[in-house]
Amino acid sequence: MHTIDHTHDPHRTSWVPGADGHRDFPVQNLPFGIFSMDGGERRPAVAIGDKLLDLAAITSLLPVDVRGPTLNPLLALPPERRTDLRHKLFELLSNESHRPALAPYLHDQSAVTMHLPARIGDYTDFYVGIHHANNIGRQFRPDNPLLPNYKYVPIGYHGRASSIRPSGVPVVRPKGQRKPPDADTPVVGASVRLDYELEMGVWIGRGNDLGETIPIGEADAHIAGFCLLNDWSARDFQAWEYQPLGPFLAKNFHSTISPWVVTIEAMAPFRIAQPPRPEGDPQPLPYLWDKADQAEGALAIDLEAYLLTARMREAGEAPHRLSHGPASNMYWTVAQIVTHHASNGCNLNPGDLIGTGTISAATDDGFGSLTELSRGGTQPVKLPNGEERGFLADGDEVILSAIAHANGYVPIGFGECRAMVLPAR
Repeated sequence: MHTIDHTHDPHRTSWVPGADGHRDFPVQNLPFGIFSMDGGERRPAVAIGDKLLDLAAITSLLPVDVRGPTLNPLLALPPERRTDLRHKLFELLSNESHRPALAPYLHDQSAVTMHLPARIGDYTDFYVGIHHANNIGRQFRPDNPLLPNYKYVPIGYHGRASSIRPSGVPVVRPKGQRKPPDADTPVVGASVRLDYELEMGVWIGRGNDLGETIPIGEADAHIAGFCLLNDWSARDFQAWEYQPLGPFLAKNFHSTISPWVVTIEAMAPFRIAQPPRPEGDPQPLPYLWDKADQAEGALAIDLEAYLLTARMREAGEAPHRLSHGPASNMYWTVAQIVTHHASNGCNLNPGDLIGTGTISAATDDGFGSLTELSRGGTQPVKLPNGEERGFLADGDEVILSAIAHANGYVPIGFGECRAMVLPAR
């Protein structure tokens, strides 16, 4: 497990205006991303307050060379080298004497374009939010929502890396095949049950060779960081196509991620015990069981989902919070997910992305998707302005956010994960 060090000291401050007390990016965070300015080349950066520091411009001051249009080389670094980089950036951004040298290379985040932080070779989405699994399962199997394998094996499916986009890129309502309940045959057209999914994304670091496995006690060394993930879902397509092989066109048309990689090193103070399994549930099989992982393998993160409709936007109204809940509502830890993924010898590569699956709480105020909140569209969510939503409408904007917190430490955030729904083409 990664250790807490001086970079997590809550008393340390930054000379960058607005960084201290920043909701997402105080000096204790230092997430990495890829940006460009005025259509120029893509460059690596670290977020600090409402600004970012151009790392390519200060490469001579850093212990590793991180120049390039993606973060794949940085993610592939051994954990100790990534820690060296974090320590140096912490010194540069907390010590006033470095202001003259660095200030010219600070840019407002609002003035740049953020890109995908890595070249994503592969994307796998899991299904470890047990409350979500129960809620969705009840809609299809009221008497038996969880299939027998759920509590033995982390369930996942291979997603589509090519359609992942950074926060801010609109999602076009997908077209596909669906079978209306009162129809004898399916129809083709725009999805009428478009939904969001509140997830965490996990960035793979150095990975493993084909044919090799990742022992549960070593999984953290292969995790580079985290982001927010919205795995948009066409529930009408999903209900028709998912048997027998699982999600396909219902999921692969677009996924949105927050553009910053919050490193596993930054998350050291926010590791907590994995919640105990309910009495009667099976203990994980030996390859998925590690006492240290159970003691601090969960994440102390508060997740939130907001909705901003076109009418709300035109009226200048604030987004409406749909749900909030802890990331610890995961039945399997991140280490267990990574270990299971590689348990058959599948090779994970630097920059691969893993989704946790929708993370929901046990009660309505923590449900991580509209299909849960609206009971499959039968009980539409009532918004403060009088509008209702069973599923997403064109012009709706979904905004995900998250804050990691722990007593005695400065909270850190992940930035926004947001996108607006555009009409089908």
